[in-house]
Formats: sequence, structure tokens, C-alpha cells
Amino acid sequence: MFEKTFVAGWGDMDYNAHMRNTAYLDKAADLRMMFFAEHGLPMSEFMRLRIGPVVMRDEIEYFREVKLLQSLRVGLMLAGVSPDGSRFRLRNLFWVDETLVARLTSTGGWLDLEARKLVAPPDLIMAAQADLARSEDFAELPSSLKG
Repeated sequence: MFEKTFVAGWGDMDYNAHMRNTAYLDKAADLRMMFFAEHGLPMSEFMRLRIGPVVMRDEIEYFREVKLLQSLRVGLMLAGVSPDGSRFRLRNLFWVDETLVARLTSTGGWLDLEARKLVAPPDLIMAAQADLARSEDFAELPSSLKG
């Protein structure tokens, strides 16, 4: 599983003194972009290709609180993909020490930044997606393309 360690910072906290829900989304998005950058797809390459990931649904499950300045390990897995790669489901797992504190499942696709429609990604993106570990509930998804 691809993973990195983050710190729950001051700006990640809510009024209840634990990590706010949108901070989980931010850390997951940062991890995804780190993954793609390490697989030959930094932001500049997405801009050159005129394509980008778009999330259409997020579901977060919380198990424990994350408090200020706690170290947070975040993992990334592939929970589903369509045969043409146009639709994906990504799973982020969040741990403090060895305790699973949250699980985020995001479903999305690849947006053509010129046409503003979903497309099948180029081979480089397909290869990166294929390099992700698969979740135990991995499922084949339907294509986003109109047939």
C-alpha cells in the first residue's frame, strides 16, 4: 500500500479539538497527488495532458479522534476501476500508531480539462492506477464513457 505520514496541524482542527472532516479529504487528496507524482505524473504532466482526476463521491467512516499534532499515517489503495480506466474508486486508510481511525472511499473519474467531460485516461495514468494495491473489496466498475 502506498502511504505517507502527516501531522494533524492547527488548521486541521475543528471546534471540538479534533481533526475536522474536510482535513481528511485534504490529506487524502495530497497523498493521491504524491502517489501520481512518484509515478511520473506531477501536476505539470496533468496540465500538459489536459486531464485531471475528479471526485464525484466521498464517504468517510470515523473510528477514533485525531488530535492536534498527532502523527497520522495515510494509506492509498485501489478499491475499483472500470476496464477502460475512466472510473475509479480509491480507498484511503488513516492510522494513529497502529489504530485505524478513519476510512475514506472516493469514487471519481478522469476529466478532460478542455472538453469538460469524462474520458478514458492515457496509458501512463492507467499504469499508475494498476500499480496501486487493491483493497479486499475491489470491484470492477462500469465505464464513465457514453457508449
